[in-house]
Amino acid sequence: MECLGGESMANVEKQEKIEDERKIMKNKKKKLGGIKTMPFIFATEICDKFATTGFHANMITYLTQELNMPLVKASNTLTNFGGTASFTPLFGALMADSFAGRYWIIVAGSILYELGLINITISAIRPTLHPPPCPTKKNCKEASASQLWILYLSLILTSLGTGGIRPCVVTFAADQIDMTKSSVAARSWNFFNWYYFSMGMATLTALTFVVYIQENVGWGWGLGVPTIAMALSILAFLVGSPLYNRVKPGGSPFVRLAQVIVAAVKKRKEVVPADPALLYENKELDAAISLNGRLLHTNQFKWFDKAAVVTYSDAIDSKLPNLWRLATVHRVEELKSIVRMFPIWAAGILLIASSSHQHSFTIQQARTMDRHLSHSFQIPPATMSIFGTITMLIGLVLYERLFVPFARRFTGNPSGITYLQRMGVGFVVNILATLVASFVEIKRKAVAANHNLLDDPQAIIPISVFWLVPQFCLHGVVEVFMSVGHLEFLYDQSPESMRSTAAALYWVAISMGNYAGTLIVSLVHQYSGKNSNWLPDWNLNRGKLEYYYWLVSGIQVINLIYYVICSWLYTYKPLEEASEICKEKAEELAGDKIPSMILDSRNGHGEVELARNETA
Repeated sequence: MECLGGESMANVEKQEKIEDERKIMKNKKKKLGGIKTMPFIFATEICDKFATTGFHANMITYLTQELNMPLVKASNTLTNFGGTASFTPLFGALMADSFAGRYWIIVAGSILYELGLINITISAIRPTLHPPPCPTKKNCKEASASQLWILYLSLILTSLGTGGIRPCVVTFAADQIDMTKSSVAARSWNFFNWYYFSMGMATLTALTFVVYIQENVGWGWGLGVPTIAMALSILAFLVGSPLYNRVKPGGSPFVRLAQVIVAAVKKRKEVVPADPALLYENKELDAAISLNGRLLHTNQFKWFDKAAVVTYSDAIDSKLPNLWRLATVHRVEELKSIVRMFPIWAAGILLIASSSHQHSFTIQQARTMDRHLSHSFQIPPATMSIFGTITMLIGLVLYERLFVPFARRFTGNPSGITYLQRMGVGFVVNILATLVASFVEIKRKAVAANHNLLDDPQAIIPISVFWLVPQFCLHGVVEVFMSVGHLEFLYDQSPESMRSTAAALYWVAISMGNYAGTLIVSLVHQYSGKNSNWLPDWNLNRGKLEYYYWLVSGIQVINLIYYVICSWLYTYKPLEEASEICKEKAEELAGDKIPSMILDSRNGHGEVELARNETA
């Protein structure tokens, strides 16, 4: 008993040391971070979005008009590198969470992006780096292999830079403010709403200002402006460096997940105790990956609990456990959190797939409609997307200032509704937007038929382009609910040490959705017939675009049912916040209690005995 008492006292001292370190880190956080860091961090992300939108929104024009690249080749080039840019955040996030930290990954990503922009800007300015102009578009000289490699190098650098910026900036910004449930509930604003609002403003500015410069001034300045903006963002981010709260990486998250799986497999024949308190816990071991609190045990996926079963060999092996044989409850719950998140995350892929090509088809529709605002001015087809962006910006403000206070009266939720409910609204509105698009297409073709214009794909049909505005506005509403809710869900429900990786999953879902959308369109085009193809190559008037929209609507309905089932069964991540741990610790010391888990304690018969919260 004296031995047990000595070990207990040693454990008490260890726990006190952990709590002291936690208090020191908490005091340090109060000095570092905070709202004062937001201008520096958001400058980086806003300029990234500004540069990305300005760089890619009209890049198809640069490739076909300046580099004389064939349309199909140019489109495939942008699609391939766009997919790459959506996958690289996963690798950047893994490096940030494993060893480098978010700060240095943001710096490295920003520099790589800037080098890519400098490279393509120089190629646009110097005549020797692109083929001669070809205004007639007949017998044009295409870009040489060396000129194309300059383009490819620029796209590779910007894709790699995106991999460092996208997953880390939003999580790095969240690191600067208190994101515990109590603090979030006390605030009158939602971090993710304002993050997305800032991105929308950057997109709107790029779609109007940068695209205008590219079309009317030249590509030197059209690409130079995003380059200058990115350079200023790097400077602003570095200037704010002394103010940042930098969370240390907790080691490779994939290794920890693999350790839990391997440990569970090795102990597959062990019986999980009925009392979860008998499972292995080690606060000191988990301190680096649970700064804001530790995950509590859940009854879902109980097979993984085998990894935390303490056997006799685990107890006598060593004081430091072999993590490939024994995992803490916190680490087991990290794996469970990721497994729980995947079905909800996957539902976003089909939503992106269903709407990925609507923008392209809508632009083609707009080209055939009356776009005159006056006798001398027409709205460019691509500019129609600003209606969706404007709706999203207005919607975020209304959501924050009107909807949340109204909903809070009925739900009692500080956020008005949960992010799962918010995402569900987005799924429903997206179905409505697709149905509206189908009815507008029916109307457009009916007007074309009345004026005998169905067989003239170049004709301007006497129907206002503003018939397309409602579907753009509805897609803006989808952004307010689905996109923001999805990002907030991934951040909040992911393990603390894997938040950059979770943010990367947001972009991976977009990438996979775009590829899935391409597959759907290709299959529809291939199998819907030659004589009455739903998606014809040259004459949209003779197509059945509304059929495609109805097909996509049906897919979305099935996806909505799947999402409702997954969200109904979803278990929110149980987290004991650091403040709660401190309170619990104070109560234990006041009551002279023994800390919860002592791995090396044995009873008088030499058997493993795990001490629980019992009064001595």
